Amino acid sequence: MALHLSADAPASVATAPQKYLFGPIADFFLLGGSAFLILPILFLVPLEYEGLVAAAMLLLAHLINHPHFAHSYQIFYRNFGRKVRGDGYDKNLQVRYIFAGIVVPLIMGGFFAYGSIAGNARLLGYAGNAMAFFVGWHYVKQGYGMLMVDAVLKRKFFNEQDKKVLLFNGYAVWLFAWLQTNAVITERRFWGLDYYTFAAPSWLTNIAALAAAASTAATVVMLVNRWRKHGGALPYNGVVAYVVTLYAWILFVKINPLWLLVVPALHSLQYLAVVWRYQTNVERDRSDAVRAPEFKILSIVGPMYRLRVLGFIIIGGILGILGFWLVPIALSALVPYNKEVLGSSLFLFIAWIFINVHHYFLDNVMWRRGNPEVSKYLFR
Repeated sequence: MALHLSADAPASVATAPQKYLFGPIADFFLLGGSAFLILPILFLVPLEYEGLVAAAMLLLAHLINHPHFAHSYQIFYRNFGRKVRGDGYDKNLQVRYIFAGIVVPLIMGGFFAYGSIAGNARLLGYAGNAMAFFVGWHYVKQGYGMLMVDAVLKRKFFNEQDKKVLLFNGYAVWLFAWLQTNAVITERRFWGLDYYTFAAPSWLTNIAALAAAASTAATVVMLVNRWRKHGGALPYNGVVAYVVTLYAWILFVKINPLWLLVVPALHSLQYLAVVWRYQTNVERDRSDAVRAPEFKILSIVGPMYRLRVLGFIIIGGILGILGFWLVPIALSALVPYNKEVLGSSLFLFIAWIFINVHHYFLDNVMWRRGNPEVSKYLFR
């Protein structure tokens, strides 16, 4: 999620009432502040309980992580025919919708089909590297996007130069972290298939480290200058989201083994905060939004718009279970392939990587500046 929004607002706009996704405290914890609470606790977990905590964290990650992927499909492919025709969308956005929604899945589907039919485990293993690459990139874009969202809600806009500093720092930190994971050639396994990291030259990693350090310093200076210039005012929850995403979730994610299991859930929670706010505004825009449900038993949920948002969340959970587990497990059992070469969980491997990588392309279109739906529903 990356929103590239307008430059500094005039003084009259800056005095407008501040808005939140759900409230100042809720936004702090949902957008990333919960890391300051959870990470110290994980360091205090006794060694004998680490396995139990790890299982609980992994289950929580799945319960939150999978619906967040499903929601991106629900939003992206809603009224997809209108988006493909360009009805209400400019030409650039229309092309992006077609590419991300049709071309990318066809290319990925062709890649996985060829690798599976040919029984080429090494070729399929390259997809594991691609997922690691795009997931880190996606985290950076989402952390930056959360800062931009909060800046708009608080009417504390960043100018183009400041946004370039933020983006450069995000990419520099991500690239350094990614190169660190490729410091030596290592074999890794994902759902029964092996893939390999590559040995990045030490000089390249050192340059990336210097760039990350320099851009971090530049970002700190920029934020301090803005804080002074605007009388101590910053979109603080957005800044927390940006900082936590880059440093706690990407650069120092290996600081604790349990932290590795928690980060996907926190990343998804950050995303869900925006998506649920967005979907709530979509449902509130309907003519019967405040009408009571026909069945009295459903009135405990509230008016129709709340019931529809709940339905959206439930459908996301069902799609997540289907996409990540039930469908690939069924395909692995029913579709014949060379299990001696490709393992017993080929379709789990394909489904998990396909959804993770495709999710990046979907978000890169949906949450762009100029998307009329974002302008209409996200910042109400």
